[in-house]
Amino acid sequence: MAQVEKKTPVGRITHYFAKIGVAIVELTATLKVGDTILVEGKQTQVRQTVESMEIEHKKIPVAQAGQSVGLQTKERVREGDVVFIVSQ
Repeated sequence: MAQVEKKTPVGRITHYFAKIGVAIVELTATLKVGDTILVEGKQTQVRQTVESMEIEHKKIPVAQAGQSVGLQTKERVREGDVVFIVSQ
């Protein structure tokens, strides 16, 4: 029987820097390096592993609700897109 994938919303994209491929995510829950995320919006469907996060240009392993983090994205994302953690 196939595993059902669980999506938990953890934040929203507030800005995207196209030249460097970095999204700013306003978090509503904890996010860790190594988490698998899904970014969804009207034109967006991006799945990737969080490889690094930064706050004020400093790499961090974990970020909490209420923080804004910079996140490298593999594809273009858009302001207002929702970020989910995906788990089995």
